[in-house]
Amino acid sequence: MAHPTTIVPARLEPILDALLRELEIQEAFPAEVLADAVRSTREAGLPEDDRTDLPFVTIDPPTAMDLDQAMHLERLGDGWRVHYAIADVPAFVRPGSPTDEEARRRGQTLYAPHRRVALHPPVLSEDAASLLPAQVRPAFVWTIDVAADGTRTATALSRALVRSRARFDYEQVQAALDADQVPEPFSLLPTLGAALQAAERARGGMSLGIPDQEVEEVSGEVTGYRLRYRPRLAVEDWNAQVSLLTGMAAGELMVQGRVGVLRTMPAPDDRTVARFRRQARALGVDAPSETSVGDLLRSLDAQDPRQLALLHESTALFRGAAYTALDGEVPDGLVQAAVGASYAHVTAPLRRLVDRFGLVTCEHLVRGAEVPAWVREALPAMPALMQASDRLSGALERATIDLVEAATLSGRVGEVFDAVVVDDGEDRKRGSDSRLVQLSDPAVLARCSGTPELGSRLRVRLDEADVEGRVVRFSPAG
Repeated sequence: MAHPTTIVPARLEPILDALLRELEIQEAFPAEVLADAVRSTREAGLPEDDRTDLPFVTIDPPTAMDLDQAMHLERLGDGWRVHYAIADVPAFVRPGSPTDEEARRRGQTLYAPHRRVALHPPVLSEDAASLLPAQVRPAFVWTIDVAADGTRTATALSRALVRSRARFDYEQVQAALDADQVPEPFSLLPTLGAALQAAERARGGMSLGIPDQEVEEVSGEVTGYRLRYRPRLAVEDWNAQVSLLTGMAAGELMVQGRVGVLRTMPAPDDRTVARFRRQARALGVDAPSETSVGDLLRSLDAQDPRQLALLHESTALFRGAAYTALDGEVPDGLVQAAVGASYAHVTAPLRRLVDRFGLVTCEHLVRGAEVPAWVREALPAMPALMQASDRLSGALERATIDLVEAATLSGRVGEVFDAVVVDDGEDRKRGSDSRLVQLSDPAVLARCSGTPELGSRLRVRLDEADVEGRVVRFSPAG
């Protein structure tokens, strides 16, 4: 899709700063937290085990410095052995310390176009605890054996020192794969990723294939921000499968040990699934009853207007995600339906609070040791802390995109654009006289007055682009 208009930072950044204040997001860390974080780099409890012999590498966005995960893959018969090193944040964050208390207040790292509001001070998140290349770092090292069909056959976990050999970014690795020049550290990732995806299909997992709408920072001759629909790279999906593999191993450990925090989501009820299938048929998409919802979603092409609209409507299938704390009792309904298994967050402790507690829980369960009291005491509060930070993250993302959409279109009121109707508004507002439309250039999702048919192409006229109010409105152009 074509690139949209660039926005000059000098015009936008004061408004972005005001948005952070409006949402009560504080970027700066209190002095006592910064001092505590520096002190922790000197007093960290490092593991005795040394796995610096394993040639780990990282793969992340190009500008990331908070590197949570490092990977090493090897063949094991007709399957694979996955070594997955996760940053040992608990080695640096003492329970009850100022850094711990501040992380509980923040919940997770938040992202705005012009800055990142980190969960931990940079001395930890971008230095001492980050799995930066050529640096010896403490880590939780998962060793997971995977059969040829993508199923997990064995899991081990220990704390050890590791050293990443190199860092890569997704676009770099994907370009090499496309040119049939696979970097050696990733030579096994395509086949492993495909096997894990096949296993996901077999257990009934689902994934949402809507193109990500995001704000991208642009530098060069012209600097600023632009909106785009970011294509999902195959290498990202394969890497995500390794993270899911680890999260499922963690979830199983927690259920068996009857302690931890799971990420849960109920399966869509029969009524929701039936409505989705009706929508598919109405949009001309073949949706036989014997085809699973997951397979139906995987078959959809976002370049087709009607199938794109169906992808947007499929969000109704992914509702009710929550965090569920366990300590002694294991209630029903602990599966994460989109994953198709019990699942826990344990792969991003630099950026997400709950992972730190999940890693410590799993490591003790694997050793047959008692989970520490400080972890158990934190478990009841963890779901509410994470849900609150998820809501804040979602509010920031939506408000940021709304703002950049309005700024992108500012000065273009009255112009006409090509659009696709991607939401009929039935679930959001009964009797609504507007629809959600998606423009291809610029990459905008906004309301359009009237009731045009879901999945239809149409020409829309821009009626309003209010930057301060973060509002964009269209009407049919006739």
